Formats: sequence, structure tokens, C-alpha cells
Amino acid sequence: MVLAASCGHETPAHTIAVSKDPVSVRGWIEDVAGSQKAATPEMESARRGQIFQATQIWVENADYVSGGVAENGSFILLDVPPGNVTIGFSAPGADQARLVLQNIPGRADVFLPGVILKPNGATLVKPEDVKVRVAADVKKPTPAGSSATVAGMTVPVFDVPLSAMVDRHDYPKPTGFQPLATFK
Repeated sequence: MVLAASCGHETPAHTIAVSKDPVSVRGWIEDVAGSQKAATPEMESARRGQIFQATQIWVENADYVSGGVAENGSFILLDVPPGNVTIGFSAPGADQARLVLQNIPGRADVFLPGVILKPNGATLVKPEDVKVRVAADVKKPTPAGSSATVAGMTVPVFDVPLSAMVDRHDYPKPTGFQPLATFK
């Protein structure tokens, strides 16, 4: 289920550069724009499951990034460089989909729920649910006083207690998608 996502030329392991302040990017793919919905919940689950299984994900111009897309559409990318990065997706009906992240601080966790893939682009079902957070010595989430840009939207960066970051290495659970195996 977890695949090594990498872009560019192959590099010997001893020369791979990984940021000292890596970013995690997590979320889930909701669907591909323009896809024909199936007639029943079971068929819709099977249709979306096939899309997710065929989807590839990578970070452009990164020597090494670990992660992948799960069968339920959730994805995780670890060791993403901070700053300005482009996440690439290739899925049936959405070849070369792109999601641009800008001004992402080091050690951040970027949460992207409900990504809709489309040729050469991507949108978000609920852009207001996008989160950029960084572990800090705070008791509750606090605006960090800076912002990032996610898919063209300005998103505030929040400092959060370290305990709030325990999920940054986990695949998130998509809302609204029921894998075919759960239908009986």
C-alpha cells in the first residue's frame, strides 16, 4: 500500500538529499472531475476504488519522498521539502494533475481533505478545511502570524501543541467514501 514516490532521475542512495525540516502532506482524493458516477453505491465504490488503485503521486523536483495513495483514496507524502512544491497526480481521466503549495514552513503538516483531480490541475471540495500546522510550545492551536498558499488559496499557518501532531505520519480517513469490502 505504501509506495516510494520519487520524481526525476535515479540517484545513488548515499547522495539523496532530504530536508532537515521535512514537511508531511496528507489528505484524500475525492474523485476525478468529470467522472461518470455509478448507478448504485456498490458500483460507485468499485469505480472510485479502481481510480485510487491506478493513481500515482509524486513531488516535482524532489530527489526522495516517501508515501503513496491507499485503496480508499487517502494519501500521505513524507520528507517533502519545505517552501514551494508541486504535488503531481496521475489518475485515469486526470493525467498530470497538479496541486501547488507555496511558502510551506519546515516541519509543517499540510492537510488536504477532498482533492478533486483534473487534467493539469486540482481543486478542493472544502477549501476551508485545508490546514497548515507546525508543532510549537503552545497549549492550544494559535495563529503563527504567517500564511501559506495551497492551490491558489491563502491559508493561515497555525502553531499547535506537539501532542496534536501525532497523526502527521498516518493516512487520514476520508469522509464519505465506503470501500467496496464494507458492503455485505
